[in-house]
Amino acid sequence: MPLLEIQNLATTFPTEAGLAKAVDDVSFKIDKGKVLGIVGESGCGKSITSLSILRLVPPPGRIASGSIKLEGQNLLDLKESQMQSIRGNRIALIPQDPMTSLNPVYTIGDQIMEAIELHQKVSKQEARKRAIEVLERVRIPEAKSRIDEYPHQFSGGMRQRVMIAMALSCEPELLIADEPTTALDVTVQAQILDLMRSIQKEQDMSILLITHDLGVVAEMCDHVAVMYAGAVVEYANVQDLFAHPRMPYTIGLMHSLPRPGGERLTPIEGQPPSLVNLPRGCRFADRCPLVEPRCREAVPPLEEKRPGHFARCVVVASEMENPARA
Repeated sequence: MPLLEIQNLATTFPTEAGLAKAVDDVSFKIDKGKVLGIVGESGCGKSITSLSILRLVPPPGRIASGSIKLEGQNLLDLKESQMQSIRGNRIALIPQDPMTSLNPVYTIGDQIMEAIELHQKVSKQEARKRAIEVLERVRIPEAKSRIDEYPHQFSGGMRQRVMIAMALSCEPELLIADEPTTALDVTVQAQILDLMRSIQKEQDMSILLITHDLGVVAEMCDHVAVMYAGAVVEYANVQDLFAHPRMPYTIGLMHSLPRPGGERLTPIEGQPPSLVNLPRGCRFADRCPLVEPRCREAVPPLEEKRPGHFARCVVVASEMENPARA
């Protein structure tokens, strides 16, 4: 049984223009001890998918249909009080921006200890001890003294380490990391990814890694789901995805990656469709170099093109140059 299994998830937001399908018919699974990457352009539904898992979709949005099963238990069937015992305990979230996620008027120690006291039911003294241990674990120097400092006294990279420490404080089974290296310089990014990878292996923890960076996916993930306009358009193990991409959108993302030699990047022309007025057929059709009339007739199913490799495309994109081999 997978640790997390999502089937046909749909999350919608009412707008003046109509109903926006932010997440539409999304399915994937994460096995215990594995890392799944979700990659795609801004606005494709990555973060809303993660918030749906935790049932934290901001109103007026709502989860319209589907199932989210944690070890076989559908989280959508639970009461809010039951979900509160899962959030931060069995499933933890590292949000995008640590500066806006940390409360500026409380010390980082108080904020880490709050989660430990709530879920682990330990004394304040024991919670403080565990908070210091988890800060040391994420390699914050002089953790015994820095635990009483405030978020503004930490650099961006150190604040991100604090968020990781907070997420790990209750030893979750699943860690959701939403763009964990955004706004960090390259050196600090590498340190944060190395830290997450080492902790994941130590704890045999599962990670859902949300990113727009295919380089991070190649380095960190076992499997990857590519999202476009609210839907998963390709799903495979990471080696197979880079070696044999089967969706023109995925190939377009690879072509837009910077490569040695100073080659000009090849952008994906056009814009994603409106989530309020989605096209009848393939959502990528208007931007696709391989589009055919049949692509516009109906939404392509997510079909298995190779063993364990699924793509939402009726035209297998094998004739396009594979930039991953270049």
